[in-house]
Amino acid sequence: MSKIATIGFFDGVHRGHRFLFAQLHELAHEHHLEPLIFTFDRHPKELLTGVCPPMLTTYEERQQLLALHAEVRVLPFADVQRLTAEQFMCYLKEQEGVETLLMGYDHCFGSDLLKGFSEYEKVARRVGLHVERAHECLVDSLPVSSSRIRKLLAAKCIEQVNRLLGYKYSISGVVEHGNAIGTKLGFPTANIRLNSSKQLPPSGVYAVLANVNGVEYKALANIGTNPTVGNDYLSLEVHLLDFKGDLYDKQLTISFLSFLRKERKFNSLAELQSQIAEDISEAFSSSAPHNNRTITAE
Repeated sequence: MSKIATIGFFDGVHRGHRFLFAQLHELAHEHHLEPLIFTFDRHPKELLTGVCPPMLTTYEERQQLLALHAEVRVLPFADVQRLTAEQFMCYLKEQEGVETLLMGYDHCFGSDLLKGFSEYEKVARRVGLHVERAHECLVDSLPVSSSRIRKLLAAKCIEQVNRLLGYKYSISGVVEHGNAIGTKLGFPTANIRLNSSKQLPPSGVYAVLANVNGVEYKALANIGTNPTVGNDYLSLEVHLLDFKGDLYDKQLTISFLSFLRKERKFNSLAELQSQIAEDISEAFSSSAPHNNRTITAE
């Protein structure tokens, strides 16, 4: 069966990407084609400039999210980065059976750096490939993009980040042993081993949800160096409300809800203890009672 394909790195697999995939499926149904998503193993900027932007999704997360929308083919970017637009289109047509290519609204490809969609149309006609230009996805009159979301995350605008993603931004990691200061304060924390490839929100205190074995708990997360205690390293510590049990060596996924305050040094542990209680009250007292629930696929 002939295919219709779209191509991109798709970091975050955000609302703009899913808007593109919806158009992919609409055209596939209309023309009786099989939808296909091409992505890359590494971010193009990493190889082209030597600097990779902080990722919104790990490689595994990106693949899992993309697979919800169509069959996914991962191309080694190093193998295709020197291909011209015409050479790449020939590859899609001859090796992958692509009949139609759906291009993102502002997407471009090829080492020859073609200018404008009309240039791609001319090349496609020579190759015998049909190209379509996708409609643009706007939120608040601005295009939805991975770079826009990264900037909002760096500005601690968590609610806007989640709105553009279409889901809650999350960090996953294994729980490690810490210094047990939280336990002494009456607020035991899980210390998460950080993944250096994924963008971490700036230092501060956040309202979050913590997923433990498919069950979500309201939680408070602190990102920083814990200046009251005097750590010299960056950590992510999470206090789960109403959780009892051992979390050591377990995988924990933290979904961010909102930014509460900056991290700061307190004069005493008692003052820190009082502030944590205030943080919990501010984060959750006005919300509806929380029932821990099993997470199922939507």
